[in-house]
Amino acid sequence: MALYAIADLHLPLGIDKPMDIFGSAWENYVERLADNWQSSVKNDDTVILAGDFSWATYLEQSTKDFEYLHSLNGKKILLKGNHDYWWTTMNKLKEFTEKNNFSDITFMQNNSFKYEDIAICGTRGWIHPAWDNFGAEDRKIFDREVLRLELSLNSVKDYNEIYVFTHYPPMPASLEGNEFTEMMKKYPVTKCIYGHLHGTAHRNAVEGVVGGIEYKLVSGDYIGFNPVKLRD
Repeated sequence: MALYAIADLHLPLGIDKPMDIFGSAWENYVERLADNWQSSVKNDDTVILAGDFSWATYLEQSTKDFEYLHSLNGKKILLKGNHDYWWTTMNKLKEFTEKNNFSDITFMQNNSFKYEDIAICGTRGWIHPAWDNFGAEDRKIFDREVLRLELSLNSVKDYNEIYVFTHYPPMPASLEGNEFTEMMKKYPVTKCIYGHLHGTAHRNAVEGVVGGIEYKLVSGDYIGFNPVKLRD
């Protein structure tokens, strides 16, 4: 058994929205991802997908993307990203996976999972207060996401380590803390894995140990569409 992570697959199988217009890093990425995934991930492994899984607008449009994911090895846990417009209520997502026999796919929102002695928690997140043009509406969304993270963290009681997954980076490259990072220190979290950053924005990635928490960017184009192993 092993635990992996990847974010920002931006699968276009249900709608016509190819990603290669964003540069060579995205050429044939759907095929490359499948090859990389199947060569490393085994059927008894778990993969966390940290947001922006599909370009679909509606859940029905995402069926081909889910079929593709279902064809890959391992158990998959999906987290919402800013482009996952297909994401609906947890009940409807459960009905969708049951109807299509996607028994290896589950979703993380206000809940948590366990991998051996590790608590797997998370939420989408939002742009952090240090970003330019952070306004009153952003503050409302940001505060709501902090509460979602706390609900996730509170839902697991028995663990030796806590891994938090977010879609948005939890802090800026300047390493300025905020309510997200303080929440993770409170519990305390050992690793934070996130996505969202692409292309030239990779330079804003925070990686390594900061304040006792290890940070890792796993955007698909950043890691060459090769799921990152977090734990054997």
